[in-house]
Amino acid sequence: MKHLSILIPDGQANLMKIVGTREIFELANEIFEDQGYDPVFTIQFVGCAQQHAFVRGFVSLTPELHFKEVDRTDLIIIPAIEEEEVDAFLVRNQSLLAWLINQYRLGAQIASLCTGTFLLAATGLLDRKQCSTHWTAADEFQKRFPKVKLVTSKIITEEKGLYTSAGSFSSFNLLLYLIEKLYDRPTAVICAKDLELDIDRRSQSPYVVFAGQKDHEDEGIRQVQDYIEANTGERLTVESLAAHFAISKRNLERRFKKATHNTPVEYIQRVKMEAAKKQLETSRKTINEVMYEVGYMDVKAFRTIFRKITGLSPLEYRAKYNEEY
Repeated sequence: MKHLSILIPDGQANLMKIVGTREIFELANEIFEDQGYDPVFTIQFVGCAQQHAFVRGFVSLTPELHFKEVDRTDLIIIPAIEEEEVDAFLVRNQSLLAWLINQYRLGAQIASLCTGTFLLAATGLLDRKQCSTHWTAADEFQKRFPKVKLVTSKIITEEKGLYTSAGSFSSFNLLLYLIEKLYDRPTAVICAKDLELDIDRRSQSPYVVFAGQKDHEDEGIRQVQDYIEANTGERLTVESLAAHFAISKRNLERRFKKATHNTPVEYIQRVKMEAAKKQLETSRKTINEVMYEVGYMDVKAFRTIFRKITGLSPLEYRAKYNEEY
């Protein structure tokens, strides 16, 4: 069985995220056991002190282990912190940084919830990687960690075994994402229904589906991916990408498929449809206007690809996710 460390750092962390994380993973274990499987994780609160106080001292939580007692763990969850106390928080938790780095080097995956990203970024592990955090903390985060690629438009990011989430309840979308990845999709769906969470909320992020596909060593292909995601309104083709990056079409297709497990055409379609979904969720633009903004001119082709990827027509999707319709 794998080991899950739910971190209780020294300072004002979000009690709801700490307890909620344990609840959702314990539920996932129970669902797995009901299906005749062994639980995936042993779950423990891992802290910096014998006891941690929350809510102005009215509530306390006792960790099962001090972090120095954990020689090896498989998954670490860092809860949200109170951003107005970042300086003092990082000073108090300086000793945690080396432990997090060492656990990651030993193979642990690390997920930060909301403003917990500050602690993860302080390790340096997020340098030159994408991450998200609460939008109200974005300016402060960028000042402190200029080497990190902050993308607050995304609800979830994943890169090289490091996960981050945007603010508030989107943290639970990250937890569902982890359960889907580390258990299976049916277990994540049951957890979402039991806790009355929207498992598909991460689809609000234009490119979250593709974050994991950048976990490869081909920097040239990562540049092509970034270019596709930054130019959703253009009529992109494999030929135009090959010309732009001075690479042969055949070589581009081969390397792209090897790195991302998608063809360039599939990748372009998925990125464009995610951008279209965001427009349908948040604007009153017509279907044709959305179609043109993501670089399509053929209504039939746009609708066909949209349904293929989302399972809904553009009108059905808008009715489901845009409150103004």
